[in-house]
Amino acid sequence: MSKLLRILFLHLLTGVFLLPATAQFGGDHTYTFLTLSNSARIAGVGGNAMVVMDNDVTLALANPSLISPEMNNNLALSYVNYFTGNNIGFISYSRTFEKAGSFVGSFQFIDYGKFTGADAAGNKTGSFSAQEYALSIGWGRLLSENFSIGANAKVIYSHLETYNSFGIAVDVAGSFFTRNKLFMASLMARNIGSQIVPYRPGQYEALPFELQLGLSQGLKHLPLRFYLLLTNLQKWDLSYTDPTDPDNQVDPYTGEVNERSGISKFADNMMRHVVFGGELTIAKVFSIRLGYNYQRRQELKLHDRTGLSGFTYGIGFRVKMFNFSYSHATYQAGTFSPNYVTIAVNLNKFAKKKETGE
Repeated sequence: MSKLLRILFLHLLTGVFLLPATAQFGGDHTYTFLTLSNSARIAGVGGNAMVVMDNDVTLALANPSLISPEMNNNLALSYVNYFTGNNIGFISYSRTFEKAGSFVGSFQFIDYGKFTGADAAGNKTGSFSAQEYALSIGWGRLLSENFSIGANAKVIYSHLETYNSFGIAVDVAGSFFTRNKLFMASLMARNIGSQIVPYRPGQYEALPFELQLGLSQGLKHLPLRFYLLLTNLQKWDLSYTDPTDPDNQVDPYTGEVNERSGISKFADNMMRHVVFGGELTIAKVFSIRLGYNYQRRQELKLHDRTGLSGFTYGIGFRVKMFNFSYSHATYQAGTFSPNYVTIAVNLNKFAKKKETGE
C-alpha cells in the first residue's frame, strides 16, 4: 500500500511539472479567493502557507502533506474582515483512521456583499449579491520518519450577480523533515483544476495554479521558528511596471525611460517570490508572529509614504483547550487592511473533561 501511494504521488507531481509554465496574474484567472490566507496564524507570518508540524488543523488547506494524527478531532474557525466590507470565513475539522490515514474537511466562503445594478444608461436596475464557496477534503500520510505526502480535493461554486460557475481542483504536496522536526521543507502544487461550468457557455477561465516551496527552521534551545515561502515558482517574471513610479518616468532631457540596471531588475524579481516570517512561542501558551511580503510591498506601497506595507504581525494564545489567534496584514499605509481571527479547539480534551466531570 505504501509503495502504491508513493507511485501515485510521483505521478501527480510529474503532471504538475508538465503543466504550462505560464501562470495567470492580474485578473487573468478565476476563483482567486482560493489563494487567500485561511488562518490568523498563517497570515501572521506573511504568506498563505507555512511549514510546521503540530496540531494546527488550519495548516491542511494550504499544505495537505502536514495532515497528521496529531490533528485528530481538532476544529478551527477563522474569520477575515477583508476590504470594502467583504466577509471571509473558514472552518476545518480533522479525523484520523487507523488504516486509511488522516483526513481534514474544510469549507471556505467569501461574501462580497450587495451591489446596486445599473444599465448602460446609468438607470438603476436593483441590487444583486456575489458569493463564492469551496468544500475541500484533504488526506495526509506519513511515508517514513522523514517524509509525508498529502492532497486536497476541492469542489468550487461561484455566484456573481446572475452568473454562476462550478469547478473542481486538487492540491498535492510533499514534505521532508528531520527527526527532531527543527528543519522542514514542503513542495506544494495548488489549485490544479478547471471550471466544469463556466460563467458564460464555452468561455473557460484558468484557475490560480501556483507552485510553492516552503522552508522552516526552528532553534534547538529557543522556541523560535523562521519561515521562508517561495511563491509562484512556475513563473519567473512577477514584475509590474507602475507608470506613476518616478523611477519609470521619461528623462526630460534624453526622452528615454529611466530603467534600473539588470542586476537591480534580477534582484527585484527574485525577491517578489520571497515571503519571510517568524514565530516565537513563550511557555507553549503565547506566540508572537511577524512576516514580510516583498511583492505586496512593492505593488501597494505609496511612493511618498511606504509605511509598513507588506508587513504582517499577529499573536496567539492558549486558554485551556482553546487556541486564539489574531493577525493584521498591512497592504498600504493609511488605508484599511485585513484583520484575521482564528479560534481552534481540541475536542479530545473537551471529551476528556466531560468524562471526568470537571
